[in-house]
Amino acid sequence: MTDITAPAPASLQAAAVRRFAAKRRAALAVPVVILAYLVYVFFAFDIPGLADRARLDNAATLVADSYSHKVHVTRDNRSGDIIVSKEGERRAIYPPELEPDWVERDAGGVRVALEDGHSVILGPDNSAVYLHPDFGRIEAQASRAGGVQINLAEEDLPEWISYSRARLDVTTDAGRMTITRNRTEVFRYFFGWELFWFTFDSPYYDRTPFEILFGPQLDPERANVTGAWQDFWNNGIWRHADVAWAMVETILMAFLGTFGAAIVALPLAFVAAKNFTPLMTLRFGARRVFDFLRGVDALIWTIVLSRAFGPGPLTGALAILVTDTGSFGKIFSEALENVDGKQIEGVASTGARPVQRYRFGVLPQIMPVLLSQVLYFFESNTRSATVIGAITGGGIGLLITQAIITQKDWEEVTYYIILIVLTVMAMDWLSGILRRRLIRGRDGG
Repeated sequence: MTDITAPAPASLQAAAVRRFAAKRRAALAVPVVILAYLVYVFFAFDIPGLADRARLDNAATLVADSYSHKVHVTRDNRSGDIIVSKEGERRAIYPPELEPDWVERDAGGVRVALEDGHSVILGPDNSAVYLHPDFGRIEAQASRAGGVQINLAEEDLPEWISYSRARLDVTTDAGRMTITRNRTEVFRYFFGWELFWFTFDSPYYDRTPFEILFGPQLDPERANVTGAWQDFWNNGIWRHADVAWAMVETILMAFLGTFGAAIVALPLAFVAAKNFTPLMTLRFGARRVFDFLRGVDALIWTIVLSRAFGPGPLTGALAILVTDTGSFGKIFSEALENVDGKQIEGVASTGARPVQRYRFGVLPQIMPVLLSQVLYFFESNTRSATVIGAITGGGIGLLITQAIITQKDWEEVTYYIILIVLTVMAMDWLSGILRRRLIRGRDGG
């Protein structure tokens, strides 16, 4: 019989002291390591330089562009023609009878009244004068030979004036004036999205909803409601019909990619599940395929597939399909490995064939997981399809890219983003309803 001698109380006490000391050191070491990492990030990512490079004025301009529009008064310095337009677009030129009252034309040129007492005078011979109530006169002259000349010394210019021989830019809270050799431009900000409902050539422009619904017929060939809808839907500035189709393309990309991946991944998941595929080599190969497919981001697959198949919405759907096949394969195979074998044995005892065993003994057990994950990925891929569409040239992502490239139509970017957010919210609501009805039943919780 072996005699087991209990350790002395002093030894137990010493061991406990050592353990407490080790825990105290660990408790101190973790914050120190985290602090050291944050210090490293602070310098490695050049946080001080980021603060120096930040342009809050550009951020403020971007925010203002998102909820407002600019009315441009543009003079072609080569021909002398002066036009007034929304966002400087040729398709949005104000007719003479609708020009703003703060633009006054006369024989000597054009006077543009800005806010807070500021104004600009576009004179003859490509001259322009910015009248600042506090700073004074800023005179400029544009010519093909000498570029842009001003009446101020460069060392005396305030920070809100940017000047070179090629360009003069005067930016104040009241408005902005830019001058180059070829063009002089003045614009003012106004709240709202101009021409969002109707363009200038529509008889419903500048009409109230009451006038359209209950007033006299404005177009002799169309009823007011019908004509207003047609002019809104075919708006040449905001292109509502094109935007709606682009949104549908984005949803279709997400739908085809998500549900196509689910169809491909389900049979492969049986190969990767150890309780359905005893051969380890097949399981290992299937799992590594899943790792490879989901290990490469969808954006990388988008670039690769666009080189192989060309741009388009279908290429984006294929990129989503490839990536989600790897994710679904892993999720489905893990769900299959956790099924209850007794239910399969019960179906087999009835004489059911292997396919029937899977249909009635396996799929009902994993269907809640399958539907829940597929619907969640569908909702998530609706957002991802926006970015993918910007690369493949399809969907709402393409329109966002085009609007950003112009560097002026940020209100359109805001419009597209709002549509995407509303679509994702609608997808979340619908997927929640489908999950409750398909997984828990119509009267489920």
